[in-house]
Amino acid sequence: MKVLIVEDDFDTADFIKRGLEQNGDTAHHVGTAQQGMVLATSEEFDVIIFDRLLPKMDGIDAVRILRGSNVVTPIIMLTALSETADRVSGLDAGADDYLVKPFDFSELYARLKALTRRTPLKQEALSLNIADLRLERTARKVSRGGQALDLNPKEYQILEYLMLNPGQLVTKTMLLEKVWGFNFDPKTSLVQTHVSRLRNKVDKPFDTELIKTIRGCGYIISDHD
Repeated sequence: MKVLIVEDDFDTADFIKRGLEQNGDTAHHVGTAQQGMVLATSEEFDVIIFDRLLPKMDGIDAVRILRGSNVVTPIIMLTALSETADRVSGLDAGADDYLVKPFDFSELYARLKALTRRTPLKQEALSLNIADLRLERTARKVSRGGQALDLNPKEYQILEYLMLNPGQLVTKTMLLEKVWGFNFDPKTSLVQTHVSRLRNKVDKPFDTELIKTIRGCGYIISDHD
C-alpha cells in the first residue's frame, strides 16, 4: 500500500509510519491539512489517514474539500474525540472510516486493508458470493448451497460486512462500529454472541466452515483454510 498520513502529532505519525514500513508498505507524512490536500490531489495513494484536529484547517473541512474535488481515495480519520456526533460529522464529510485515539496499530492496519479492498464496483454489487454462500443485497436474502438462511437484521449486517472484505481480518471493534454504530467496549460480548448465532446458521449445518475466528483479533470469511 501507498499511504498518505496527514497528522500534526509527530509521535503518532512516526508510530503509524514505522508500522506500515515494517509491513512492507510505503508511507508519506505531512503535518498540515493544506500539505495533505496538495499531495492527495497531485499523487496517487491507496489510502489516506487524516487527523481530525489539525492546525489552521480542520481535518473534516479538508476531507470535504477533497471529496468536492473528486478525490475518491479511501480516507480514514483519526481523532481524540469519541462522541458519536463527531464521528458522524467526519463520515458525512466523506471519510470512509473513523478511528478514535489511542488505538493499536493492528486495528488501524486491518481497517486500512479493508478500505483498499473496497472498490466501488464491489460496494455496488447486487450480490456477494463466497463458495456456495450467496448474499443478495437488494432483496436482503442469504442462501447457502441453494438453501435459504433466515438471518435477523444484525446477523445480515455482520455477514454483509464480512463478505465485503473476503479473506481479510475484520476486528470486533470494526463490527461493533459498523453494525451497532458505537465505540468498542472491551467488556461487551455483543459481537461474539451475534457471530456465534450467525455461524450456527451459516456454517454449522454445512461441511465447510467459512467464518473463521482469529483469536484475540476478530474474524475472517474465506473458503480457504
